[in-house]
Amino acid sequence: MTRRIVFITGGAGFIGSNLVARLCEDPSLDVVVCDWLGTADGGKWKNIAKHPIGDFVPPEEMFDWLEKRWRDIECVIHMGAISSTTEPDADKIMQTNFCLSRDLYRWCADRQRRFIYASSAATYGDGVTGFDDNDDLDSLKALQPLNAYGWSKALFDVFAARQAARDYKPPQWVGLKFFNVYGPNEHHKDSMKSVAAQIFPKVKSGHTVQLFKSHNPDYADGGQLRDFVYVRDVADVIAWLVETPSVNGIYNLGSGQARSFSEMAQAVFKAAGKAPLIDYVDMPYGIRDKYQYFTQARMDRLREAGYPGQFTPLEDGITEYVTKYLAASDSYR
Repeated sequence: MTRRIVFITGGAGFIGSNLVARLCEDPSLDVVVCDWLGTADGGKWKNIAKHPIGDFVPPEEMFDWLEKRWRDIECVIHMGAISSTTEPDADKIMQTNFCLSRDLYRWCADRQRRFIYASSAATYGDGVTGFDDNDDLDSLKALQPLNAYGWSKALFDVFAARQAARDYKPPQWVGLKFFNVYGPNEHHKDSMKSVAAQIFPKVKSGHTVQLFKSHNPDYADGGQLRDFVYVRDVADVIAWLVETPSVNGIYNLGSGQARSFSEMAQAVFKAAGKAPLIDYVDMPYGIRDKYQYFTQARMDRLREAGYPGQFTPLEDGITEYVTKYLAASDSYR
């Protein structure tokens, strides 16, 4: 039997580990995780502890491993990245988010292996030009991200689209612009965890939670809007792409519905069986001029590409996240 290896960078991270869980449901796949786990008490290893992975590869050994096993590899899924929008080291961001992505793209193009990678809604900047995921070069180059993280993701989108336009490309190449993903296996993300994960300990203990005041007259305090998408839905989309090699290009991956931070917080309180206690505090000056007040994915192109799945409504996703994971004795997927 021909082996079907799916190689996932960042496979022990938040989205990566949920994807590992989803793909390990398919007995025809060998799911290989490439990542660093950190300390034994840090908990990141628990993100993948329940799943029968085919191998584990440290990132520094990645290309050697790929070269040895390239004939068996069906798809490289590149989730590994510096994902913090406040990371101060631009060189670190560039090396990790652009240069490594570039090298993996080239390896997949040279070896003719499929390539799916994580882009970001941060490429849209303040969103004044909208959230249309047109992937022609003019549209991609017109985007103006607000920080080095968003710029690094936008730069690689342009790189991939340019190479594909020159017919130097893997047999499948797909970039996914993730919007605000939430769900299980976020513990290691610290300040970059979703609002739901950050406020749950206070919600559980009956304390007041804090959300940012609005410094934009068009939005109420806590009324800043985000496209919140449940991580299970994200994993389902990527699993569909693995089984649909004819799909190529760069696509939004959100729910298609903007909701407020207040609505998310209220959903957490309700799922936990608590009365809402919310206080609004000033947003730090350092992020006020780079803050997005509205994001909402246009999902038309992914639908036109044939994706048949449905996206979980915010209240339903939060209820599952809280009751099945955050409030459970074992909160890992």
